[in-house]
Amino acid sequence: MASRTRAAHAFIFDMDGTIVDNMAYHSAAWVRFFQNRGRQIDEAAFFAATAGRQNHEIMRQYIRADLSDAETALLHDEKEAAYRELYLPHRKAVAGFERLATQARDQGLALAVGTSAPDENIAFTLDGLQIRPLFDTVVGAADVRHGKPAPDIFLLAAERCGVAPEHCIVFEDAPLGVEAARRAGMRTVALTTTMAAEQFAPFDNLIGIVDDFTALTIPGLIAALLAHQPILTS
Repeated sequence: MASRTRAAHAFIFDMDGTIVDNMAYHSAAWVRFFQNRGRQIDEAAFFAATAGRQNHEIMRQYIRADLSDAETALLHDEKEAAYRELYLPHRKAVAGFERLATQARDQGLALAVGTSAPDENIAFTLDGLQIRPLFDTVVGAADVRHGKPAPDIFLLAAERCGVAPEHCIVFEDAPLGVEAARRAGMRTVALTTTMAAEQFAPFDNLIGIVDDFTALTIPGLIAALLAHQPILTS
């Protein structure tokens, strides 16, 4: 959806683990994926090392560095089909998301999704929950060359919204995503849907750490952005 008017500020939402609390199902799908190959993974360590990265990057690190694009595509399809099967009965937005996003849109902010997810998972979430119309633009893995912690996804989202990076707030659940926002010059609210608050302690671009969206307000977020001050800590 094209931007309605030139907005002064933008909210950029990561999708997996942020709009939806689904990372446990991604982890379960990865566990199944590696078990099918006779391998075990440490879920917590794997998530910390890979959340926000693109699948082809993960496959080439954990399976074989010289995988062809066709081979990574087949592996990608296998893992993501398993994820959608596991998460479908549980699919819902994180508490407070739709209220905050609707209020932000009504107040003239630009809204974007900035995710490393592939197109089929974006459709599964945004169209499955019927929330795609809330957003001015959606940037996914297919739109950029490098996944997080590279800033590409968030910078492209800001560019499409017509908003300078320093006027954007990113909502993320993973350290690699917070780092991507930092490299993009953006302030961030971290959600503890997937990782504990202390995992975000090293980052100086945070304006809040929260369990969900219920306590967040538009005036509070914008004031924190402008003042470079924290708003809430979970």
